[in-house]
Amino acid sequence: MSTTPTDDQAVVSFRQVTKSYGTGSSIIFALSDVSVDIRRGEFTAIMGPSGSGKSTFMNVAAGLDDATRGGVFLASQPLHTMDDTARTTLRRREVGFVFQSFNLVPTLTVAENITLPFQLAGHRIAPQEQGWIDHLVHVLGITERIAHKPAELSGGQQQRVAIARALAPRPAIIFADEPTGNLDTRSSREVLQLLRSAATEYGQTIAMVSHDPIAASYADRVLVLADGRVVADHGRLTPQQISQLLLTAEGVPA
Repeated sequence: MSTTPTDDQAVVSFRQVTKSYGTGSSIIFALSDVSVDIRRGEFTAIMGPSGSGKSTFMNVAAGLDDATRGGVFLASQPLHTMDDTARTTLRRREVGFVFQSFNLVPTLTVAENITLPFQLAGHRIAPQEQGWIDHLVHVLGITERIAHKPAELSGGQQQRVAIARALAPRPAIIFADEPTGNLDTRSSREVLQLLRSAATEYGQTIAMVSHDPIAASYADRVLVLADGRVVADHGRLTPQQISQLLLTAEGVPA
């Protein structure tokens, strides 16, 4: 097993990573000997059939779950040798999350939700950080909603707040788990364009788990998992090309 990541441009590195559940004849391999890098400044879509291991991939990469074997590096730090406290501290500093269900705190205003990562980390917001937050609020078009509670916002607006919250601390990587799953077509397109802009304009690294070929077509790179292994790794593709990749991964003839 490699003890160091080999690509200094990688924000996340997997080195021969296996994640299994159960023992003996009932053992299930969610990830099997995966070696791959998520590179700095790229928007990567992680796709695959149901049960392919894509959610496990995200959980292990973010330090939410342990690998059974292998090396996992986040922002050059070895997650596989850290205890829970060290992993939590690293995750708060280096990772942002955008979820399908938004996960905003209903009792907090938009402004309070956006600055929540700073509060959880016990970090006083510096003037330049506040300037960045103000810029995000403006770019994301939620300035007039800053004092509202989540229940007063549309789904698309709630996801914009979630994206602002994820971007605010300038994390090393944002994990987006089916971020458009609860949105209508127009809101989905807007959210995906925002994620695309975060990568191209701000150099933000994004890893998005998705089953949607249209969503994945916004990414710089498409990783396809099947049976816990990376079976395809491509640059930017059209929705039609991604659909064919997924059919192949599911064993359906092209």
